[in-house]
Amino acid sequence: MPTPLHRFHIPVMGTGFTIDTPIKVARFGISSVMSIGDDELCEVMREYYSSQFHRQFEPILKWESDYRSRRITAYLDLVHDIVEQQLHEMKSQDFVPGTDLWKYFELLPTDSPWRVDFKRLATMSDPLERAVIEQRLRDVVVAGSLDVNIMTKIDRLNYSKYGELLPEEFSDALSALRGYANSKLTSCIVFSAGFNRRLYAYVEKFSDFFPDSAGQIKKKIILKVSDYRSSLTQGKFFAKKGIWVSEHRIESGLNCGGHAFATDGYLLGPILEEFKLNKDGLVSHLRDLCNDVLTVKGRPLLPPDQSIKITVQGGIGTSDEQQFLFDRFDVDATGWATPFLLVPEVTSLDAVTRQQLADTTEEDLYLSGISPLGVPFNTYRGSASETLLFERVKSGKPGSPCPKGYLVSNTEFTSKPICTASSVYQKRKLAQIRASEMNTDQKNAAEQRVIAKTCLCEDLAAGAIIDYRIPSKRDLAPAVCPGPNLAYFSRIGTLLDMVGHIYGRNNMLNDTPRPNMFVAEFKMYIAYLERQVTDSLAGIIDRRNDYFADFLSNLRDGVDFYRRLGRDYMERSSEFAESFNYEINRLSDQLSDLANAYPNFFQPAVSQN
Repeated sequence: MPTPLHRFHIPVMGTGFTIDTPIKVARFGISSVMSIGDDELCEVMREYYSSQFHRQFEPILKWESDYRSRRITAYLDLVHDIVEQQLHEMKSQDFVPGTDLWKYFELLPTDSPWRVDFKRLATMSDPLERAVIEQRLRDVVVAGSLDVNIMTKIDRLNYSKYGELLPEEFSDALSALRGYANSKLTSCIVFSAGFNRRLYAYVEKFSDFFPDSAGQIKKKIILKVSDYRSSLTQGKFFAKKGIWVSEHRIESGLNCGGHAFATDGYLLGPILEEFKLNKDGLVSHLRDLCNDVLTVKGRPLLPPDQSIKITVQGGIGTSDEQQFLFDRFDVDATGWATPFLLVPEVTSLDAVTRQQLADTTEEDLYLSGISPLGVPFNTYRGSASETLLFERVKSGKPGSPCPKGYLVSNTEFTSKPICTASSVYQKRKLAQIRASEMNTDQKNAAEQRVIAKTCLCEDLAAGAIIDYRIPSKRDLAPAVCPGPNLAYFSRIGTLLDMVGHIYGRNNMLNDTPRPNMFVAEFKMYIAYLERQVTDSLAGIIDRRNDYFADFLSNLRDGVDFYRRLGRDYMERSSEFAESFNYEINRLSDQLSDLANAYPNFFQPAVSQN
């Protein structure tokens, strides 16, 4: 893959918000990530874009042989072909305002030598000199990477049309991987949400994940992780199969969109520092391990200079924050997600919901319990999905019909897994609660936790379906999963606007006072820890004292690190460093107050011999 000209990417958002983002931005050299978990949505979008680009469409029907994998391959191949067409057409355009070719260079980083040359065109009078520069610029035009994402936790086993359990390779995650592996793409696959041994072992079935004779890898692996230990463990698993992990994509455990996989109190700053200090050792260890296996397999080896990319995402909101991440932690690139929900040129979302997001405040955004996976989920109050959920409860029909079933996992009432957001589950669970010996308050609280579960399979895809006016036989009520950072962005803007903001050429922030990204995440972790304590007191969760003691200790280590980091900020801005240090000290006091309020929770358990 050519070296990217941008140092940011657009991460996956939900199942539908970035489902076609490469068609919108890849020709401008911007990399983005599509979710391939929903084969039905992939098929719907393939039909839509086949019509838009006048291409033949042959439907792949449900229950056809390996239909899920084939749908994903067909959609990714179409996206590939469309972007290739767009790039070819763009390269033949003139350098005049209004063309995509002009826009390509307007979007580049301000200090890019290619953007500098592009800006020189306006002052050139010699037609020969101009022609040379124009050709040089055309030669550097490359598309952004057309990457895909698999959420590894979503790996339902599937059944045939006749109710027979299919082999493991037809599970949701493995069939999605096969769909990507069989596609034309030369890009990356992002594995998120943790370790899936079955899925990871399946990767070595496909030759595109191994280096070729030139040491190049056609399909690369990106691990989205929240700490260094997870990266090392997963990287070693792949290396022992001769598979190289090309990028370790660090995401804040809480200051992110969608599902929030909180660490045990490890904060983003110390995590980045650990990656920085251990990167060379990580590369050397994994490369040697990988090459040993490749030698045994008789495959070409990784080159001696093989390295990895370390990138970060989650809550980044200003060009200064981005530059600090580059300078202080040596990250290779950053991910910007939530702000792009306000950019129609980039994400797929109906206009009503997008305006709701623009009007959202800090109070509207919250870490919810709506996900059927039982993982905290960042969302906002007042969505159409929430309204539909309340209407179903009010009418005495809680739960969803569960039309897609990707999130089935519960076997409390059935032998075959069902979804906790489904009406089948919720009716039975509510009846069980009402027949229990809990008191009234306990019953009410338990019922609220049940009916809060939302049909994310359907509702996260709904915004794209509505946006393109694609007919649907089912109720469509969009759910959206913005990160808390959305509170500081309120203007619906253009691609040029948002990229200009990322590179510091203009400002897309609103007037709401915005904390530094590290401070914001620290606040979230204190609130999360307090909620864990109160939930434990209420009997909602069962945590050992060691968990709370370790969590507190890790946060206190974070305080120490951030106090040292304040000195690095001092070199950039003494005024900002003062503010940063003040906030860290204030949060440290809050942490002490929490520990003092619940002393029994934060004492390590005494081992008994």
